[in-house]
Amino acid sequence: QVQLVESGGGLVQAGESLRLSCAASGRTFRNYPMGWFRQAPGKEREFVAGLSWGGGVTVYADSVKGRFTISRDNAKNMVYLEMTSLKPEDTAVYYCNAAPSLSGVQAMLVSYSWGQGTQVTVSS
Repeated sequence: QVQLVESGGGLVQAGESLRLSCAASGRTFRNYPMGWFRQAPGKEREFVAGLSWGGGVTVYADSVKGRFTISRDNAKNMVYLEMTSLKPEDTAVYYCNAAPSLSGVQAMLVSYSWGQGTQVTVSS
């Protein structure tokens, strides 16, 4: 059974940084593009960042470009999201997931059930 467990969220002030982690278990994810997504209160879930299986290609939502960095450690089945210069509008529950392609990550055509996510709250 595939399991995705996100962690690292918290309450920070605007301008501060956080590093989110995603532990994937139940299968080997090293051959799959991975992504981070978020859902703010009252809004639909949206794409945040995506990473090719080898880690050489990344894509970002315009709203986070230049502030967030996605990375992966395939040996550990881990995916990370480094978030800097956080803004109140980044407040959301953050999720990770895999997809058959990087375009699929961007389109949120994910392969597995969503995990519990990790809450990020940015105060002004």
